[in-house]
Amino acid sequence: MFLDDEYFMKQALCEAEKGYAKNEVPVGAVVVAKNQIIARTHNLTEVLHDPTSHAEMQAITAATEFLGGKYLIDCTLYVTLEPCAMCISALRWSQISKIVFGAMDEKNGFLQFEKILSEKNLSLLHPKTKIVGGILQKDCEKLMKNFFTKKRK
Repeated sequence: MFLDDEYFMKQALCEAEKGYAKNEVPVGAVVVAKNQIIARTHNLTEVLHDPTSHAEMQAITAATEFLGGKYLIDCTLYVTLEPCAMCISALRWSQISKIVFGAMDEKNGFLQFEKILSEKNLSLLHPKTKIVGGILQKDCEKLMKNFFTKKRK
């Protein structure tokens, strides 16, 4: 049975909700290899007191541990929010094959830097990495909006 991008993004959203419950910025991520989830996590920056503990960073660590190697070739990352420059750089080093994200992050997302770099024929992405954005975008945006509305009260 082939599972699609929406199915896996729903799994990432479940992870984001776990983060929300821990008062973390609700970003969730899963890594998929051969149609199987090999890593699932969410932001842990508050729990670990570590600003680098983004969902993507946690997912890279869990997936490479599962695979027993440092590369995520033939793997797909599903993440509820567009990765930041730190995370996209780590994903470049992992040589991940595909990144699928839900909501755009116009403030901290990597695409704002990608536009500038592309004018110089440069990229933050590994040359073989494909990007797909906007999968379950409204659901991902709603969770983030709810979190920050609650935070501001």
